[in-house]
Amino acid sequence: MSLGICLVFVTSNGISQPLISNDRTHMNKTRLDACPESPNCVCSQVVTKDHFVAPLSFTGNAQKAFSGLKTAIAELPGTRIIESNDTYLHAEFQTRWLKFTDDVEAVLDKAGKKIDIRSASRVGYWDLGTNRRRVETIRRAMLSTPK
Repeated sequence: MSLGICLVFVTSNGISQPLISNDRTHMNKTRLDACPESPNCVCSQVVTKDHFVAPLSFTGNAQKAFSGLKTAIAELPGTRIIESNDTYLHAEFQTRWLKFTDDVEAVLDKAGKKIDIRSASRVGYWDLGTNRRRVETIRRAMLSTPK
């Protein structure tokens, strides 16, 4: 029997929102969650231009590309990889100045030769472009990782 753990954040309006579910059901995800209306999230699987960020494309071996993603993320400051397998990754990033925690999720699409990615703030309304810059930093790090 699996025991799930769920951390809950109570927002200023008193509504609880789950942050991390440890029930492992998301480890087989192929679709990332949509972004909220607030401008503190980017995702490669959304169509709204304010939230859209291009997926991480690759050529060659899919597992090597996903391994390169994991390495690129693990080497960034303030990062903690929460869960990962051959096709899914969830990492937390702690912002440098205010110590906010943001979440990054990625799913491997072998057939599409891409890695879909989502980066989102847990709290606040506007992130001053932090999540978009984070994804582009990850993209550059992946490109510089030896193949």
